Amino acid sequence: MTRIALVCVQNAGRSQMATAYAERERAVRGLENEVEILSGGTRPADEVHDEVQEAMAEEGFDLAGRTPTSISTDELESCDVVATMGCSTLDLNAEVDVRDWDLEDPHGKSPERVHEIREDVRRRVTALFDELESGRDLDPVTE
Repeated sequence: MTRIALVCVQNAGRSQMATAYAERERAVRGLENEVEILSGGTRPADEVHDEVQEAMAEEGFDLAGRTPTSISTDELESCDVVATMGCSTLDLNAEVDVRDWDLEDPHGKSPERVHEIREDVRRRVTALFDELESGRDLDPVTE
């Protein structure tokens, strides 16, 4: 099983967008049994940002019921890939592929800017799944 983590400080914006897109990519590609997705923050907010909920609803995602959660160093170090959203101060073991996507925080931004950030997140998640599929044996074992 390949484990990926999508994290940011509050787990209320960018990482929530990335997680929603990653869950869709995993389902569309039939990788439910091959890819585990973790999401969290170092200082979780109380709720997903309103502007993020609205922008993602336009894409068919209902984030209203999601609650930002914390994520531990142990959880992150159990992952193959950790994507941070532009706020990384992580110091994980060398076996973890840590990527800082350097995305702007959508909180308090205009709807147009939130849409731009959302599209950047979508592109990065799709590229990550393309890479996972091409570089690793994610196909179920067949006999």
